[in-house]
Amino acid sequence: MTVEATSAGAILFRDTRGHREYLLLKSRPGDWEFPKGGVEGDEELQQTAIREVTEEAGIEDFRLIDGFRKEYDYVFEAGGNTIHKTVHLFIARSFEASAELSNEHRDLQWRDYEQAINTITQDGPREILEEAHEYLDELVAEAEAEDGDRTYVG
Repeated sequence: MTVEATSAGAILFRDTRGHREYLLLKSRPGDWEFPKGGVEGDEELQQTAIREVTEEAGIEDFRLIDGFRKEYDYVFEAGGNTIHKTVHLFIARSFEASAELSNEHRDLQWRDYEQAINTITQDGPREILEEAHEYLDELVAEAEAEDGDRTYVG
């Protein structure tokens, strides 16, 4: 029997001196991933993502970035059932510099884009990180273009 399961989470990043870094968590089986978890009750996907970032990374001061949601799916066996899991990922910006390891993971690290791409073990999240990174680059470029119209007196 195949059971459908839905999770949500966030690609969490911080800006350190103009340098973007992404938070990766090492799961118990050893995969590097983003904070994510199962939808509880009638939660919206965004609510699940927000709760999971707080639970799994210990970060409360962050904001979801509008306009980005991607999904990937995979199949695994558990308790005699085949589980088909769909994971929805958002992007979130952390305003806290440090994260706290929860008991659900073995390790956590902030990694720059190149390191993160080379660390993530699954294709689905890796591809979504590529899209998220490009999306953020475009947002930065748009903001800089808008700022270019103004003259700053320093």
